[in-house]
Amino acid sequence: MDINKDDTAVVFIDPQNEVLSDKGLAWGAVGDSVTENKTVENMERIFKTAKENGFEVFISPHYFFPTDSGWKFNGPLETDEVQTKMFTRSGRLSLDGFSGSGADWLERFKPYIEDGKTVVVSPHRVFGPQTNDLVLQLRKRRISKVILGGMLANMCVESHLRDLLEQGFEVVVAKDATAAPDIPSGATAIRRRSSTSGFLHTEFRRRTRS
Repeated sequence: MDINKDDTAVVFIDPQNEVLSDKGLAWGAVGDSVTENKTVENMERIFKTAKENGFEVFISPHYFFPTDSGWKFNGPLETDEVQTKMFTRSGRLSLDGFSGSGADWLERFKPYIEDGKTVVVSPHRVFGPQTNDLVLQLRKRRISKVILGGMLANMCVESHLRDLLEQGFEVVVAKDATAAPDIPSGATAIRRRSSTSGFLHTEFRRRTRS
């Protein structure tokens, strides 16, 4: 991939307390992988490098709202998320109880996400971006290449990867800027072929100097 700030963007999925903080509801399942991969540290490296070098950054978050309790069918994971109130917000237009909650951003990421430049798209409703405006926001900025990271590798990240590829984007996954509780063989292969945050850090710098 030819990394260029004119057509390349960083997309982070679910940089939220629920899956990246030791206080999050999913920590028992993902904590070992997050720690081993240094996922948070490597995501922050990419955040910092992207911001320093003028690359666009997009966030695709995961939220559940009270009206989602009316869904008539769910997969096993969705059922568990609803029952445990994972990624829960009090309402689409309300921030009551949001600060510091599982749905909130990891505190160390807030300076990057809340800088007035990062694009936070509407929430994806299951795993992939088909139900949010990520693709629209990317295309409106003439982005054709995506550096992908976040949570979870074998669920939301893989689903975003597959849909973005189908939509015609060129995509790499920063393998050490993601994590998962149990990665299937297909996702493992995808991650082994992908770039690392260290490579991306170097590549950002090289492109900026050239």
